[in-house]
Formats: sequence, C-alpha cells, structure tokens
Amino acid sequence: MARTSLTKILDAFSQSQERKELSIKKYHRAGVLVPIIANDGRCSFLLTKRTETVETHKGQISFPGGTVDDDDKDITATALRELHEETGITAEKVQILGLLDDLPVPTGFVVTPVVGIVQSIDSMVINKAEVAEAFEVPIQYFQDKSNGRMEHREFRGSRHEVWFYDFEGRNIWGATAMIIRSLLRRAGLLEMVGD
Repeated sequence: MARTSLTKILDAFSQSQERKELSIKKYHRAGVLVPIIANDGRCSFLLTKRTETVETHKGQISFPGGTVDDDDKDITATALRELHEETGITAEKVQILGLLDDLPVPTGFVVTPVVGIVQSIDSMVINKAEVAEAFEVPIQYFQDKSNGRMEHREFRGSRHEVWFYDFEGRNIWGATAMIIRSLLRRAGLLEMVGD
C-alpha cells in the first residue's frame, strides 16, 4: 500500500497542472513544507505540534512553515527554510515534487503548500521554541473517510468543508487537513483503503 501511495503521488506531480494562486489584500504570504517520509516501506506525513508560545496557531498540528522572509528566493525557499528552522532537516534531504493550490486561512495568511519527499529524519533536531513535538501519520490513515469528520463553515462569503482527524489524541484539522486532502485528491488516493 505504501508503495502504491508514493507512486500515485509521484505520478500526480509528473504532469503539469494548473495551480490556483491567490493574492488577497492585507493577507500575509506563507509557505509550508508537506514532508512525505518514504523509506523502509513507510509512506507517511511528518507533522508538528506548535508550542503554546509561538505567535500564531498556538498548540495546533501543522506542517513546518511560516511567513515569507525578504531573503527567501521563492515560496519553496520559505518552506525549506522553515523546515530546517523547526526540525533541523536540511534542504539537501528533500526532493521537491511541486506546489499545491494556495489556501487562504482565517488568521490572515495565504498559504502555499510545497510537497517534498524527505529521505531520512534521522538527523531531526526539534526547535523547542516553536515545536512541541514532531510525529508521523501514515498516509493511509487519511485515506479512510471513517477516520475523520467534516463540518461546514463559512469563510470569506463561501461555505467550506472543514475536516477533523483525531490521531492518537492529536487533533488534525483546518488548513492542515485541507492540504492533506488536496494532495490525496490530486493523487487519486482519497478513500482507497483496502486497495
């Protein structure tokens, strides 16, 4: 199953695809790295729990990421810099696959998800000022609709699906869950458990 998931994700980025880019007045640009751990037959997402002392999204489960710095060459550089700052994983250990659609979030950010495969997390060193913990969740977990629940919420004049997943006592929801579902949808992996 892990190999099938990884193959489908790689295939999804092997073809060029239109990407929704957003620019919203007074919103800040941010990039997150969507790290896929693919070794030893595993295929999982690396997620972090933010500390209670960070400026925004306190205590939430997220992908490594943050706002664009003036020195960042592009949004991929932002995501890789943030990955390194938060986890100690260097850019050399990441194979960038591509970008997903920009996502506006209620806290005033336009987030660009940058998808990459991380070959090893052996050298991971957590920045305790920003990250309370880092953990892996098998991709297969999110493929099974019964592991999540969905609510509708209003945002920017539209009704949106908001998904919630409880993984080992950790609540994965909001933008993080939307990014995961966006990637799995692009790769044709939603609700494929048992394949």
